[in-house]
Amino acid sequence: MRKKMLPIIMMLLTISTTAQINGDSSSIKIDEVIIQANRLQLPVSENSNTVNIITRQQLENNPVHSVAEALQNVAGLDIRQRGVHGIQADVSLRGGTFDQVLILINGVKMADPQTGHHALNIPLNMDNIERIEILKGSSSALYGTGAATGVINVVLKKAVKKSINGSAYFSIGTQNDANKSDLDANDFNQGFSINGNLGKVSYLTSLNSTETKGFSEAAGENYEPDSFSRINFMQKIGIQVNDKLSLDFFGNYDKLKNTFDNSFGGFAAFNDDLNNRGETEQFRFGFNPKYQYNKGEFVINSGFGSTKRATFLTNSWTNSVDNYNYESRNVSVDAFNRYNFTEQLYLVLGTQFQFFDMDQNTNGIIDVMRENAKFNIIDPYATVVYNSSFGLNINAGIRANNHSEYGSHWVYNINPSYQFKNIPLRLLSSYSTAYITPSLYQLYGPFGNTTLTPEENATAEAGFETKLFNEKLTVNAVGFYRQEQNTFGFFFDAVTFDSFYINNEGKNNAKGVETNVNLEVNKSINFAANYTFTEVEQQFNRFIPKNKVNANANFKITEKLGTSLIYQYVSDRSDAFYDEANFVTETVNLKAYQLFNANIRYQVIPNRLSLFGAIDNIFNEEFQEVIGYNTRGRNFRIGMNFQF
Repeated sequence: MRKKMLPIIMMLLTISTTAQINGDSSSIKIDEVIIQANRLQLPVSENSNTVNIITRQQLENNPVHSVAEALQNVAGLDIRQRGVHGIQADVSLRGGTFDQVLILINGVKMADPQTGHHALNIPLNMDNIERIEILKGSSSALYGTGAATGVINVVLKKAVKKSINGSAYFSIGTQNDANKSDLDANDFNQGFSINGNLGKVSYLTSLNSTETKGFSEAAGENYEPDSFSRINFMQKIGIQVNDKLSLDFFGNYDKLKNTFDNSFGGFAAFNDDLNNRGETEQFRFGFNPKYQYNKGEFVINSGFGSTKRATFLTNSWTNSVDNYNYESRNVSVDAFNRYNFTEQLYLVLGTQFQFFDMDQNTNGIIDVMRENAKFNIIDPYATVVYNSSFGLNINAGIRANNHSEYGSHWVYNINPSYQFKNIPLRLLSSYSTAYITPSLYQLYGPFGNTTLTPEENATAEAGFETKLFNEKLTVNAVGFYRQEQNTFGFFFDAVTFDSFYINNEGKNNAKGVETNVNLEVNKSINFAANYTFTEVEQQFNRFIPKNKVNANANFKITEKLGTSLIYQYVSDRSDAFYDEANFVTETVNLKAYQLFNANIRYQVIPNRLSLFGAIDNIFNEEFQEVIGYNTRGRNFRIGMNFQF
């Protein structure tokens, strides 16, 4: 049955295209949304880049544990999970690496100088998220290094107008791989939040926790279950000083603990060890003042982050437990002014300052000294935007990357689009360049290489969007081509065991097509689907599926009862496995897989008490996202949300 369904879905998608993934488009007009991540403050309908929006309604229709899970069904985007959810998830956009995607919270950069593997360890209660914005294509001219393939911005809820409003949630579920079918409760999520408005002061306070057990990180039989726990506290305060000046403060404390299975060279988990565990403590603070005047506004997005990570790992040579301690700090201040010359023409001028440092020791012996492992980046940038009355929209920008280690480098973009007046058709295009500097860890860590040179890439894309049948049917498509050079890789010598980061030789070309169709049958029935084709050169295509399909059907059965059916197909992918017996790295093939998920929601008391139930991987498909690492089989979840 499943094999027969795929060709049908693929056939339907050949006449469709990219855009938003909509669980219930009747709840929100996407074109009216102003993209917060975009300093240009353009609505989706005037943006020349491909933009996806995951709305609050969609998050409620498809209850998920994390931001990583919420992104799973976005066209062109791949999430690779290692072990239980929350430990480590990599994000890839259009066949790129995790180093090439920028993660923001309310426009403030998330950063972990150790590795981009932790980019999606976003310490947020899903109940506090208003929407998630995904801007595809190179955005380095606006956002600097790290935004080579796109930007993901998580937008938090605003405080309600009344003095106090609260919510509490709880969910419980199983944690099985494909070889286990227990109904034991091993997955717990709970939390509460309070928000409100007291005159000129608004606030949001949130506390939540996650605990998962009963699931082995390493794939295979008779491995002990690994565990993951997290507790998170968030405080957001807004002050409306007057009609022109507002101040926003954001603070977040996050603590994680997990056990894991040993890996060799990062290629595959293979060793089950009870001593392996990790502890991470993160603190983030943001300050965002905004001053509005009659011709524009002046904005500062600033943030500070601190990460402490301790890893306890069994040493196979000495049979002792090594203690790795890592600590990093980062500062980001982005100040920009948006000035409106006319209603159709405005200019954005800004400067971004970033600072990073880190230190690391093993068993008390210093591996990386803070005094040596640090750098700063100062980037002035400018973008001009023109929105004509006859349908032409164009923005062009330039940025000067000034790196304390690599000097200056210019990047730029030009993004024109055109909305026809007499027919429901919008054409969009863009050409942009990007510049990605190595992280502190890639330069100075235990596997660091100070001779690394920055990555460079250029991306071209073009597409269209049309809305038919009184805007009930939306069809979008975009094609892209990206050329990279000096991409970061990893070298391992099987004889000497030398390991360090390198620049891959030659150029890496990636191309693809993203398609999406959204059909709002009526206010009660909505269908959405997307297809992605991605082709990356053979030597760089690890983990990248050539074909990927997502489909979603959302039904509002009654005013209180709703259900969603979700389908995903991922084609086969390549990976690498280190054969410790023969001291060679072998290329392996990860087989294609299909996943079917479903959920049901019921409002016991409208806008007060709601219940949900979900089944993930209904047909208990056995698959791998990363060689050697376990994935979840058929699992059940139930939960509730209470508003007060």
